[in-house]
Amino acid sequence: MAQSPSSAEKARRAAAHPDRPGEQCRATPAAFEPVVDRERCEGKRDCVEVCPYGVFEVQRITDVDFAKLSFFGRLKSRAHGRKTAYTPLADACQACGLCVVACPEHAIVLRPAGALV
Repeated sequence: MAQSPSSAEKARRAAAHPDRPGEQCRATPAAFEPVVDRERCEGKRDCVEVCPYGVFEVQRITDVDFAKLSFFGRLKSRAHGRKTAYTPLADACQACGLCVVACPEHAIVLRPAGALV
């Protein structure tokens, strides 16, 4: 079985990704917020491993968030141990975009803080 890439390797690959939205990581903290699509997130922790600002953590999905999922989303969540990414330190985000390109499920987007969903 192939060994999974290290956190450092994941960060290097994400930093070199051509679709990375914020290469300079110079946005004012809290000017942008990472938004996790819980329908897609499988809690694989790539966002935790590549974020230089410690914005993410993976934990069990709350019952409230779980109830908001579609039928398929609930099945998928159960299959992945009901794990999902949360952003308890979203105010530290400087919009470097590493999380966006590192997420294998494409479950993260950056949006201007306060923007309507």
